[in-house]
Amino acid sequence: MEMEADNAIKYRTCSWQKTAALLFSEYICLAIMSFPWSYSVLGLVPGLILTIVVAGLVLYTSLIVWEFCLRHPEIRDVCDLGQMLFWNSKSAWWFTAVMFLLNNTFIQGFHCLVGAKYLNTMTNHSMCTIGFSAIMAVISWVSSLPRTFSTLANLATASAFFTFISVLLATIFAGIEDHPKGYPTNGEPKVLAIPAAGTTFVVGMEAFMNISYTFIGQITLPSFIAEMKKPEDFPKALWAVTIAEIIVFSLVGAVIYSYTGNNYIDSPAFGALGNELYLKVSFSFMIPTLIFLGVLYASVSARFVFFRLFTGTRHYGNHTIVGWASWAGILAVTWILAFIIAEVIPFFSDLLSLMSSLFDSFFGFIFWGVAYLRMRAADHGPHFWKTRGIRGYVGFLFNIILCLIGLLFLTGGTYASVQSIIDGYHKSNFGGAFSCATNGL
Repeated sequence: MEMEADNAIKYRTCSWQKTAALLFSEYICLAIMSFPWSYSVLGLVPGLILTIVVAGLVLYTSLIVWEFCLRHPEIRDVCDLGQMLFWNSKSAWWFTAVMFLLNNTFIQGFHCLVGAKYLNTMTNHSMCTIGFSAIMAVISWVSSLPRTFSTLANLATASAFFTFISVLLATIFAGIEDHPKGYPTNGEPKVLAIPAAGTTFVVGMEAFMNISYTFIGQITLPSFIAEMKKPEDFPKALWAVTIAEIIVFSLVGAVIYSYTGNNYIDSPAFGALGNELYLKVSFSFMIPTLIFLGVLYASVSARFVFFRLFTGTRHYGNHTIVGWASWAGILAVTWILAFIIAEVIPFFSDLLSLMSSLFDSFFGFIFWGVAYLRMRAADHGPHFWKTRGIRGYVGFLFNIILCLIGLLFLTGGTYASVQSIIDGYHKSNFGGAFSCATNGL
């Protein structure tokens, strides 16, 4: 903060409340509306248990991220952290940087497509889907222009609030309408406490990964912590969002699933609403997060590039033409790439799952298991699990298990995603590149 004292643009200005707003906007998002589908595959009881377990694991690993960042306040993003974790190896930095930028760009592309889905739904496909995607990319680029997280936090608060209203309305509408969409084609809605007989590994793994992907977001945490006025307050924001996640995800998933059942479920669950007015009203409140979540990841990526180009120059912390033009240009490149990737790949949604399996295995679990082992070894020596007694053994074993969970994501999740792409081609589920066809609900 002292180093930024004379700058016109000060980055380390986020309170824990503003950081909480950023976290809420990242986690309280459209993905909530895929929980009913996950519960329909896994069964209500295993689905709810997994929701709580995954939330607990992500809370624990996020606290590890925070502890590591406190020890190394020079960390600006997860790429710096990745390099430190693996013995200051530059190859580790490049490996992390490639995953980091690809992950963020694919999430931006996903929001171009989902924004087009919203516009198609609202306008009854009044325009080519490519045009709607381009409109979303331009709006998102403009919304990405603020350079500090403190400024973005105001947009984040609105995003999280309207998303909560959206899922709350969808849940209420699912309960009060007479029947879900498609009734009575498949009979009365069937709600299962456990998975249906014959549920395949691929489908079950996809449902489990769907829950996990929604919670896993540690990739952005070092960037958030780096811009806090008091990084030691980060757990307050983390606990607030975790408690809200468990309550909202579980209730929305369970209630909507109980009214739509296995035979009428859709993902996102807005598509299961039989009343078109209910669908459009509830979906409309989701538009802020359809824009802002992509904006958040674009801003994190732009920081990564901008800080490395301009740290130590007057453009870094001041209002200069070069600084602002470079910032806008970097953001424009990320959004153009996101739009092109989303439109060129016909199985983009499945590819996003594949990328998540590959990247979240590291950013969700493996990195933080290694971080714990590195920190405890630094504090208590290389054989810390022996010298710390029962705490040492429990901590060592738990974090080894954490790394193994990451390997499960890397292997089982990747297999399930690849198989889903293969199955999609066999069923001719994919359209062509740059398709004008509607993707509305």
